[in-house]
Amino acid sequence: MSDACCDDDAPRPATGADAEHEHEHEPERIWQIRELQAAAVAAVLLAAGWVLGRAGAETVGLALELAAVLVGGSTFVPGALRRLLRGKIGVGTLMTVAAFGGLALGQVVEVGMLVVLFSIAEGLEEYAVAKTRRGLRALLDLVPEQASVLRGGREVALSPADLAVGDVMLLRPGQRTATDGVIRAGRTSLDTSAITGESVPVEAGPGDAVYAGVINGGGAIEVQVTAAASDSSLARIVHIVEEAQERKGAGQRLADRIARPLVPGVMVLAGLIAGLGALLGDPLVWVERALVVLVAASPCALAISVPLTVVAAVGAASRGGALVKGGAALEQLGRVRMVALDKTGTLTRNEPRVVELVTADGCGERELLAAAAALEARSEHPLAPAILDAAEDVPVAEDVTAVAGAGLHGRLDGATVRLGRPGWIDPGPLAAAADRLQGAGATVVLVERDDTLLGVVAVRDELRDEAAETVERLRGLGIDTAMLTGDNARTAATLATQAGITTVHAELRPADKADLVTRLRRDRAVAMVGDGVNDAPALATADVGIAMGAMGTDVAIETADAALLGEDLRHLPQLLGHARRARTIMLQNVGLSLAIITVLIPVAAFGVLGLAAVVFAHELAEVLVILNAIRAARRTPASDVALEPGQPVRIPDVRYNSADAAHL
Repeated sequence: MSDACCDDDAPRPATGADAEHEHEHEPERIWQIRELQAAAVAAVLLAAGWVLGRAGAETVGLALELAAVLVGGSTFVPGALRRLLRGKIGVGTLMTVAAFGGLALGQVVEVGMLVVLFSIAEGLEEYAVAKTRRGLRALLDLVPEQASVLRGGREVALSPADLAVGDVMLLRPGQRTATDGVIRAGRTSLDTSAITGESVPVEAGPGDAVYAGVINGGGAIEVQVTAAASDSSLARIVHIVEEAQERKGAGQRLADRIARPLVPGVMVLAGLIAGLGALLGDPLVWVERALVVLVAASPCALAISVPLTVVAAVGAASRGGALVKGGAALEQLGRVRMVALDKTGTLTRNEPRVVELVTADGCGERELLAAAAALEARSEHPLAPAILDAAEDVPVAEDVTAVAGAGLHGRLDGATVRLGRPGWIDPGPLAAAADRLQGAGATVVLVERDDTLLGVVAVRDELRDEAAETVERLRGLGIDTAMLTGDNARTAATLATQAGITTVHAELRPADKADLVTRLRRDRAVAMVGDGVNDAPALATADVGIAMGAMGTDVAIETADAALLGEDLRHLPQLLGHARRARTIMLQNVGLSLAIITVLIPVAAFGVLGLAAVVFAHELAEVLVILNAIRAARRTPASDVALEPGQPVRIPDVRYNSADAAHL
C-alpha cells in the first residue's frame, strides 16, 4: 500500500468481473486485515523474545525476535524488492533498507518495532480504504435478490441480472425496485431516501420514473423496465464514484510531487551522512544515523494523507445523495465562496402552471384557454404544457407558425389567432393587469382573435419550497449567491427576492452565462448549479459545476464536476460544508506529515533520537494521519448547515444588474 502511494507502477483498482471478485473478498472486520494479523503475531513474538532474552535465554529470545522481523517484514519487503527490480523506489524501499541495515548492525529489537509499527500503519490504511469502498458498494445491496415480473400472463421471480428492457415488474408495498423503469399502472409513494437522501416520500403514478433501490411505500404498481440492472442509475452512480476516487486533486498531486522526489533524495542524503560521517568519526555510528534518517524521512504519511481523505470523503458524499467526481472536484468544492444558481429547474420546480387568467369584455376564461391551447398544441414552447394542462378543450388550429422571440399565430375556425408577449400584441385595456402579473414574477402571454384581444394568460414556475432556506444556509457558510437566468428582469427579480438572493443576472443566453461566470471567478472560487443541459457552458466554465437532480440524467453527470442526485436544494449547502471539512482534513494531514519529516530528519542525523524512537514517532504520525483521514468518511449532518428552529429567513434587497445582457 505505501509503495503504491509513490509508485506509478503500482497495481490499479480492479474493474469488471475482477472488481466484483475483489469486493467479495474484502475484509469486513479490522482483525481480518492481513497486515494487522501479521503485526499482531510479530508483536507477540517480539515481546516474547525480549522477555526471554532478559531472562537469560538469549538464543531463543534472538530467534523469536528474528521471527518477529520476518513475519512483520513479509507485509512490505517482498513488494518493495519486486518494485526495486523494476527500477521503482518507494516508501517500502526505505523501510526495507533500514530493516536490513538495522539487522546488520545488530539492532534486532529496533527493527522488530519498525516492521510491527509499519505493518500496523499499512493495515489501518488498508482497512480505511476497504471500509469506504464497502460503504459505497453497499449501495448495490439496495437492489433486491429477486424481482417479480409479469410474463405470459403470470408472475415469475427473476434475478435482477435477468431483467430485460421492456419487462414489467410488479412492485408491492415495501419492496425495492430492482432496476430503473417507468410506472405503467398504479399510484404510490416512493421512498428515495437511500438514494437521494430525501426523507419525504415522493408521490408517483403512471408515466413517472422509478429508479433502482427505491422503496414502494404505497399501493402495488407495475413498472416497465427501461434499463438492465447493470446499467441502472444506481450501478452507474457506483461506477462513476469508483472512477472519481482515482482522479487526483491539486492537493493530492502536491503530496505526490513532494513524496516522489523525496524518496531518492532521502537515500542520497543517507548515503552522504554515512560517507561524510565516516570521515569524521566512527563509521558504524554514522551508518546507524543514516539508517535512522531513512526511517525519519519516510514520506508515507504524506503520500497517503490526501488520497485516503479523498476516498473517504467522496464515498461519504455518494451516500448522502451527491456525486463528487474525484479529488480535484472535492478540493474546488471546499474552496467555493460564491454559488451561481440557474433559475429554471434549480431554484424553481420546472413545472410551470397557469396561475391567473384575465379576460377582456365579452370573453370567458374557457374560450381564452381554448384559443391559447389550440396554438400551443402545435408548439414546443416551454409554457405549452402548462396551458394545455389548464385547458378543458383543445380545438385544432391550422397553419400554426412560430415567430421567433414573439409568439405564435395560426387559424382557428376560420379566424386568425395570435398568442405572444406584450409588445408583439398590444395589451390595450389589460395593460395594468399584465404589468401587475409580471411584477408578481409570472410570464404573461396575450391572446387575440382577428385583432381583438381575448385576454391575458399568466404562467409561473413556482420557487422550490426550500430555496430560501438553502440560500440562508449558504450565507451561514460565508458563501454568496447569484441568480443567472434567461428570463426577463422583472420575473427574475421577483423570484430572487422570494429566495433571498441579492444579485440577479437576467436575460442571459447560455454563452452569456459562461462569460459571466468567468467574470465572477476573477476574485473567488465559483460553483455553478444548473440542470446540466442548457447550462452546460457555464457548468464547464465555473471552478466547479454542480448538476441538479442528476438521477438518471447522463448529460448532467457527464457535464458537471459534481451532481445532486435528488431534487432537494438543501443538499447543496450540505455538500459544500462536507467538502470544506474534507479539504481542512487534507491540509491538516499534509501539514502534520511535513512537520514530522522536518523535525525528525535533523534530530536523526545528529543522533538525538535512535532508531526505536524515530520509528515510534514516525509511525505514530502515520497512524494519526490515517485516523484523521477516516474522519472525512463521516457525512456532514444537515444540522451543521441548517438554521436553528424558528430562526427567520432574511430576505435582502435585490440588486439587479440591468446592463449584464447588453454588456455581455
